Amino acid sequence: MTHSPKAGTGRTLVLALDVGGTFTDVVIADRAGATFEVAKTASTPHNQAEGFFAGVEAALAQADARAGEIDTVLHGSTVATNAILESKGARTALITTQGFRHVLEIGRGEIPRAANLYSWQKPVRPVRPRDVFELPERVRVDGSVVTPLDEAAAQSLAAGLTGYAAVAICFIHAHANPAHEIRLAEILRDALPGMPLSLSTEVLPVFREYERAMATVLNASVQPMVGRYVGRLETGLAERDIAAPLYIMKSNGGVFPPDQAARFGAHLALSGPAAGARGAAFLGRLAGIEDLVTLDMGGTSADVALIRGGMPVTTTATRINDQPLALPAIDIHTIGAGGGSIASMAAHGAILVGPESAGAAPGPAAYGKGGTRPTVTDANLVLGRIPPLLAGTLPLDAGAARSALETLAGPLGMSVEATARGVNAIVNEAMTGALKLMSVERGLDPAAFTLAAFGGAGPVHGAELMRLLGARALFVPRHPGILCAIGLLATDLRYDLARTCLQRAGAHDAQEIGAVFDQLAAAADAQLAQDKVPTARRQLSRHADMRYAGQGTELSVPFPLGPVDAAACARAVADFHALHHRLYTFDDPDGPVEIVNLRVHAAGLTDHVAPPEIAAARGPAEPASTRRVIFDAAIDSPVYRREALLAGHQIEGPAIIDQLDCTTTLLPGQTARVDRFGNLLITEGAA
Repeated sequence: MTHSPKAGTGRTLVLALDVGGTFTDVVIADRAGATFEVAKTASTPHNQAEGFFAGVEAALAQADARAGEIDTVLHGSTVATNAILESKGARTALITTQGFRHVLEIGRGEIPRAANLYSWQKPVRPVRPRDVFELPERVRVDGSVVTPLDEAAAQSLAAGLTGYAAVAICFIHAHANPAHEIRLAEILRDALPGMPLSLSTEVLPVFREYERAMATVLNASVQPMVGRYVGRLETGLAERDIAAPLYIMKSNGGVFPPDQAARFGAHLALSGPAAGARGAAFLGRLAGIEDLVTLDMGGTSADVALIRGGMPVTTTATRINDQPLALPAIDIHTIGAGGGSIASMAAHGAILVGPESAGAAPGPAAYGKGGTRPTVTDANLVLGRIPPLLAGTLPLDAGAARSALETLAGPLGMSVEATARGVNAIVNEAMTGALKLMSVERGLDPAAFTLAAFGGAGPVHGAELMRLLGARALFVPRHPGILCAIGLLATDLRYDLARTCLQRAGAHDAQEIGAVFDQLAAAADAQLAQDKVPTARRQLSRHADMRYAGQGTELSVPFPLGPVDAAACARAVADFHALHHRLYTFDDPDGPVEIVNLRVHAAGLTDHVAPPEIAAARGPAEPASTRRVIFDAAIDSPVYRREALLAGHQIEGPAIIDQLDCTTTLLPGQTARVDRFGNLLITEGAA
């Protein structure tokens, strides 16, 4: 996959590594466009740093590069993700205001919409009640002190926290006055040197005690693990004489330096999926496509996101393990639908697919590693939609796949092929539902969007999903299996600062709003200066979380830059009405509007590294072979090699396009076109 002559001097290389559960995806690229190499290495779940450095060494060897040529190292990680999902964070103590010990246990009066009202149980909280400690102190909602912090009680409490690996501090209304949290942190640092501390006023300084406490606790629970991991990366890079700065991917689609990652590990909760959405947005813009619904389908799950105007849509309402994580993040919806998803039969005879997965071990039956239960991958192999030699190295056992599917086909009285089509149809419907959640259920017409399919399994299903969704077209990146790593090449440093500043309807205090925006902007600017971002590369934007009086949730709308006055507030209110109408098809222009939180989004702009263009075609694309593929009927379909396709090539379906990291299926009646970057754009109809 070399795109330029090897070796050479004077190169400034960017190294991007995304560590997933099974594979580590790697890109090493020259800022001048002379080098662009991709690779996949095995991940090492027992110690992700080992897989990280295996990827580093593979990239250096493949690009024939020296350590001194590395200019920047970018990294997407699942360390925090796995710790939160698997409830394997460090033993954490939560210190809160006297009388508020059960904030996490009480939570909210709601259950997931897919849950059974009579059998649903609250998820286990990351901190048990026995690990929650109260201190006498109290601050009013306006920030005034009712009860000073009892420092003697704090000193006594500190002596009993030696058995914990991290401490979270979340006092009632601390977002309005952080003094007590700051003072308690000083006491704990003196009494427990080296103890990782998470303060709610640093992690999430906004109102709503449950969400603020949950974010603080989750941050504290992953802080020791992320800190150790980041330390290993920095040490290992230094040992390899790589002096380039390291940046870690955040859930919001930006990156931050290791010291920030070590303090605020909860911001890594969606690090990998966020990089995929960022990569889809980046490549989409290069192709002139700015509105996309993205599908990242791997072996275990499928992640869906929305791109509007060339940028991923973000949210502060992320849920992980059915618990809120109200930190800014790319809005990603995940379902248990992947290549390893297991197909089974319900008691009433229906086929079920997922969410249980065969994983990497034993994996699908076709892998020949001991798996016997039928999976989506087995179905695709029987249907001829994936090659008998996966990734060019792993031979797939079609007989084992058929035997696994026979366990369903026999009781159903169906052929193996019909059963495989059923499994395929069911998983497609599940993913279509997730795609509609991001589009139709938000009042958006899928026909106005292009579906971007990537991940190891996404392009296999993409053409059918485009048809089921009614999307305008299907976009398949040149390297679908490593798009998360490519997305790292298109990131900027990003910080999201927020503060609650409640402004009642009809009484918006422009002076107070302006003062809070100025304070947030100053803090953002100071952070970017600490990161050595030149002034000309710093970009700030302002937002306000607004709601109609009486509503329980807010919408975030841009707040005009420049002087904060009555006209600026009125403009923001008008934008809120318009956004409310677009999302919910109604608004109340005369209704009272409250401002709840103020936000400053700060970016340190970097030079994004684009993939190289490919050569133009001088003749029609030639298939490398044929394969019997089952669509509505079995068809001997041409098989093309992705690396042999050139800019301008067109392929008529039915067809299969194989490449090292995935396979793309082209249905009868569809046409694929290759753009100048090697991406595929698939549409309905002939050329």
